[in-house]
Amino acid sequence: MKFDVLLTAAAKFAVCTLVVGSLISCSSTSDQPKPAELAPNAGLLGVRLAWTAKVGVIDFPLDVKVNDGTVAVASSDGVVASLDASTGAELWRTNVGSQIAAGVGSDGRFAAVITRANELVSLDGGREIWRQKLPAQGFTAPLVAGGRVFVLAADRSVTAFDGLSGRKLWAQQRPGESLVLRQAGVLLAVGDTLVAGLAGRLVGLNPTNGAIQWESPIASPRGTNDIERLVDLVGRVSRDGEVVCARAFQATVGCVNAARGTLLWTKPAFGHVGVHGDEKLVYGVESDGKIVAWRRADGERAWVSERLRYRKLTAPLVVGRSIAVGDETGLIHLLSREDGAALTRVATDGSAVVAAPVLAAGALVAVTRGGGVFGFLPE
Repeated sequence: MKFDVLLTAAAKFAVCTLVVGSLISCSSTSDQPKPAELAPNAGLLGVRLAWTAKVGVIDFPLDVKVNDGTVAVASSDGVVASLDASTGAELWRTNVGSQIAAGVGSDGRFAAVITRANELVSLDGGREIWRQKLPAQGFTAPLVAGGRVFVLAADRSVTAFDGLSGRKLWAQQRPGESLVLRQAGVLLAVGDTLVAGLAGRLVGLNPTNGAIQWESPIASPRGTNDIERLVDLVGRVSRDGEVVCARAFQATVGCVNAARGTLLWTKPAFGHVGVHGDEKLVYGVESDGKIVAWRRADGERAWVSERLRYRKLTAPLVVGRSIAVGDETGLIHLLSREDGAALTRVATDGSAVVAAPVLAAGALVAVTRGGGVFGFLPE
């Protein structure tokens, strides 16, 4: 799997893609380390496939959105669909008429996606109600909350639109940089604060007018060139009450109190996908496939598992007494939250799991690059 960078107008030179692994390089896939061999399935946790659904092929940073027992998904060819998380039954499906670059944002009624034509499209029950042209590309799913739609764009702007009319309410623009990731960033609501990842910082904004209330650094640029100085925050995040923990691409993991805007801790971490957690631990996947658990209180490591190295894993999800990660072969691995020991694994359709798994109506939901949507239930 490759992670591209986006050159802004300020960039005057060619760069290589960012390759999963311990180095930034232009090497071929044949140079990549061999994935770890899997031990026989431990089978210590009963999980069964409850339902399946299908959308089109997915080659953008999909964010699977869960609201009130529904799951919103999308495919690259413009399809957006809402599914019943209990049965997989399709509630509605539509095509926005353009390839999708980011999504899905949803509050359960309204859904929003960003197209590759830089358009923000808003849907109500599967019916398009408005679309707005954006000034820059977007790779982060819109946030639909409080009657508004918020967009984090690749030029590090945050813009708010009225949810019903699509009228632009405000925009907050930060200085752009020559490189940004073609990867989902951080955008969420914490109480009455809109929290966005801008470069290596978590930033708290007033959702009414866009005023910045606080900034807290997770990572700072380092190195001598634009690639080495890239410190974008990546989704998903781990939130426990007022505390939000996030990853800065190939740099650090850290936690911030989003009510006060204070940095609690940061630790070096070399990964490219987001984190998840519970009240005690924050879990993350490093770029070489090591799975790490940090103590939420102080960031010290609780354990490290190397059993899935180089298997190109998704961000993790806490599920009961386990954490779930997907890999490039379509397997979902469930590991113990206590020490990373293997509990069980289940198969999908053999294509890579493209989005971090989610939990909806008691079902563990995974989506693959081939467009398969799978709902698993504990037995």
